[in-house]
Amino acid sequence: MKIRIGTRKSKLALWQSEWVKAQIEKKFPDVEVELVKITTKGDKILDVPLAKIGDKGLFTKEIEEAMLRGEVDIAVHSLKDVPSKLPEGLKLIAFSDREDPRDALLSCGRYTLETLPEGAVVGTSSLRRKAQLRILRPDLQIKDLRGNVDTRIRKLKEGQYDAIILAAAGVKRLGWEEEIDEILSPERMIPSVCQGILGIEGREGDSEVERIVREAVNSYESEVAATVERAFLRTVEGGCQVPLGCYAVVNEDRILVRAFISDLNGRFYHKEEGVFRFKDLREADSIGVAVAERLLSAGGKTILEELLKCQ
Repeated sequence: MKIRIGTRKSKLALWQSEWVKAQIEKKFPDVEVELVKITTKGDKILDVPLAKIGDKGLFTKEIEEAMLRGEVDIAVHSLKDVPSKLPEGLKLIAFSDREDPRDALLSCGRYTLETLPEGAVVGTSSLRRKAQLRILRPDLQIKDLRGNVDTRIRKLKEGQYDAIILAAAGVKRLGWEEEIDEILSPERMIPSVCQGILGIEGREGDSEVERIVREAVNSYESEVAATVERAFLRTVEGGCQVPLGCYAVVNEDRILVRAFISDLNGRFYHKEEGVFRFKDLREADSIGVAVAERLLSAGGKTILEELLKCQ
């Protein structure tokens, strides 16, 4: 049997796909796994902030189309890049163990968030990070930063920024943990939905492929957390144009959930936090919906309406 993985060409995407390939081949030595490299729209447009492009599936659409055409069998995504609604005929079939879900500050060994000088230039294109940075350090200058992880670090070292904020997971997966100067706790900066989790997408009805991939890769704890966080995202209906975050921590039959929504400047910011009991994935989904609804009723709906006026 042969399984073809559709993957982006970046170092991180290839690392993630190679990791999934290794897990499958280790568990099923008779299965051949091939990587098929595909360029996505998000890889081509590097000079425009993601929020201004306004297109869901920037890093997934071309790979999903290849799956629907039968050119590849599965796709390995950073799950934070996957829209809450998938194309008809496709589904998420497995979820990896979660790498560090937090955000990381890199500054070439010079600063932490507290010690950055007033007016220092910090690089990020994430509306979520921008809004929370403006709450934590309103004196900072926030400058857009695009490109793959290695490109972003190179720009930092060239002196274009005093510091940059990246997902700790990607930096660690590439073996560049020594570049991190500070890890920002979820209490200070709530992570992106599903940050640190790899989502494996496949075709509906490919039961044998799904069985093999789940046995080789799937983490139930990650699946529960992803179910909560993606249900939150689906309910809020926020894409790249909305500063929001949701982070779920699973501990046996309990889930701690932290979530927020904000306007672009961090002036109107609403946060929800709570511990919930659950029995199965259906209840996990309901928890994500309930947290989103509480956030919307607390003022999040007004924020969304104002953001939509500006688009």
